[in-house]
Amino acid sequence: MNNYNYFAVDIGNSWYKVLASDHGELREYQMPNAIALYDDEFYEKPYDEEDIDLEENLIVEIKSPAITNKREIFYAGKAAAKQRNVSLTASNNQKADEDRTYILLFAAAAYHASIINPNDIELTYCIDQLAVSLPTTQYKERKELLKQRLIGNHTITLHKVPGILEPKELIVKLEIKDVIVGAEGACAYLGLIRDVDTLTIKDHNLVKDSKKGIIIGDLGGDSVDFVGIKNSKPVASVEGDHFGINLFLDTIIKKVSKNELYTFDSRSELEEKLFAGQSEWYVEPFAGVRKDISKYVIPQLRIMAIKYLEHFDRARSSSSEIKGASRYIAVGGAAKLAQNQIQEAAVRWADKGRPIELTFPENLEKLNVFGLMILAKMNQLKKQHENTEELISIEG
Repeated sequence: MNNYNYFAVDIGNSWYKVLASDHGELREYQMPNAIALYDDEFYEKPYDEEDIDLEENLIVEIKSPAITNKREIFYAGKAAAKQRNVSLTASNNQKADEDRTYILLFAAAAYHASIINPNDIELTYCIDQLAVSLPTTQYKERKELLKQRLIGNHTITLHKVPGILEPKELIVKLEIKDVIVGAEGACAYLGLIRDVDTLTIKDHNLVKDSKKGIIIGDLGGDSVDFVGIKNSKPVASVEGDHFGINLFLDTIIKKVSKNELYTFDSRSELEEKLFAGQSEWYVEPFAGVRKDISKYVIPQLRIMAIKYLEHFDRARSSSSEIKGASRYIAVGGAAKLAQNQIQEAAVRWADKGRPIELTFPENLEKLNVFGLMILAKMNQLKKQHENTEELISIEG
């Protein structure tokens, strides 16, 4: 199993979470879901290159059958989030149809390849098994399209790479041999019950509880994905909805800009501040002036928490297959950020006679990408097993 390269990407509307396993060595990354058109005229040459991190200066040009617009150069991830023309996700976006999905995923793969090959300026990187995710609302219709556009050969040029000689370009020839697509939320279940290294079952109690039924609510940037699990398998009658934290982040950004005269570069800048904890919920619109923004943050998180519970209640009421589910589990970065507000809202719901006792597992924001890595490894094992059976059949 460790003889292969695996790449798992949780294609979030706020963040791309990435796990890469090269011959057993695991690395973890994340980048904002942000791109911006690059214009050489406005590029500010760094004063001291040694202080520039490639991850924060990721400028990519991609030649790939997956990309419609092959002539543009883009800032990607953290580099894009700092630009005035940054493009963030729109609500109800269709991930498999949009160039930004492939630009960011290939940029992440090229960045990883450059990290593990620090001395090369032209290199090849092969992913034996890639696992990616789609929201439950897009999974059935779009999984095959996403898979077919990712499989194959792609060339990624990283421009203005700090620390290398002119023309400061690093070229990555990327080969993706196989792709498996998972549904957001369902992958989190895999991440909950199995060990990402050995693939063995690590939570037998949860597997046992799945006989009665489990509902997982994955709260993300622009979607909330509900997955019903019965006997360790997803049931068909539970679906997600177009709802997530980005709407509330945008409201906070507008209120802070209007009332405190401070403008966030992007949602990711605000999210990083919020994840750091309430002691960091300050902005500095002017040197020496510090403004508390918790009065804008907390009301928005409370509204989101109430609506999340409303969606959860609808999901558990809509399915006869998992009626009387034994466990309700909250996952996703937005659920982690608003855990206190969700728990407060759940107490009020219990007082009103509609209790929703949610579980908040460890690493709830990373469970989808853990599940995707498990899915990638399991698919590779399945192919090896099939090949062995074919060989035995031929030799016999």
